[in-house]
Amino acid sequence: MKRLPKYFLFYILCGSLFLTLGCEETDKREEEITNIPIDLEVFRFDREFAEAKPQDIPKLKSKYPYLFPAQFSDSIWVAKLTDTLQVELSGEVGKAFGSFEQEAEDLESLFKHIKYYFPNVVVPKVVTLTSDVRYNDRIILTDTLLLIGLDNYLGKDHHFYGGIQRYIAEGLDKKFMASDVASAFAKKVLNYPRNRSFLSRMVYYGKELYLKDRLLPSITDAQKIGYSQEEMDWAKTNEEQMWKYFVERELLYSTDSQLDRKFLDPAPFSKFGLELDNESPGRLGRYMGWQIVRAFMEKNPVGLQQLLDMSADEILKKSNYKPRK
Repeated sequence: MKRLPKYFLFYILCGSLFLTLGCEETDKREEEITNIPIDLEVFRFDREFAEAKPQDIPKLKSKYPYLFPAQFSDSIWVAKLTDTLQVELSGEVGKAFGSFEQEAEDLESLFKHIKYYFPNVVVPKVVTLTSDVRYNDRIILTDTLLLIGLDNYLGKDHHFYGGIQRYIAEGLDKKFMASDVASAFAKKVLNYPRNRSFLSRMVYYGKELYLKDRLLPSITDAQKIGYSQEEMDWAKTNEEQMWKYFVERELLYSTDSQLDRKFLDPAPFSKFGLELDNESPGRLGRYMGWQIVRAFMEKNPVGLQQLLDMSADEILKKSNYKPRK
């Protein structure tokens, strides 16, 4: 048996050392984050309203004025207390989110990570509610308030979602809740690119997903991007072919807005114009942008906030990105 060259053993030892040091640094950072003191308050408006009597409406309006538009009289809310759909919504949410303890822990961890990287951010008051399944507004985040529509997280096969397109219903699961909140936060710290190139928009979403790498280190990549595990596996398996497709067709610097619809916007599948389209998940341009940003951060000693301000062109050039094979 041939002996390995000394330089080869040296590289193995160096690689192991760097890996060990990197893990120790990550462990130390996570320990610091765990010890950050925050006061996360969760108010279960959904339960309070479900259990209210007509005489309780004025008290609820005083406690949650932002949930009661002035143009609606109290009679509207009194009627809603016994509305069949509202009662059923409340019942199903009660079954799915009895204590909300695990979700509160997940949100607390998320906001501890946010405070670590963005110390000036105020931890918002969390209010849970039902929203008549308005899934486009399931998370609303302001500077001081986080509203979560729990009826949008009952699981993809819930009968409330029977009339919703399947690729949308797939995301209506509690396992994506913390990721959705992180997306809402990302929109507050990320500026949408003025540059109209496809690359700029890919990297914009790549930054959002990389933020989740830092803010939600314990969830899966599939949860971060809103994929099933099978969709995530498909993206990884076909990463090289997707990159080749974008490069050979000179799409990276194209300003064709149709590319958003094909590769960035929510959709049942991505649109390469090939036989494999129906097998692919949507939003694969976001996935590719994520891999570019990850490659850049692996090779460049750049802080998280500095990354957010960098141009897509610079990130791509310095990433030396090469897709997995």
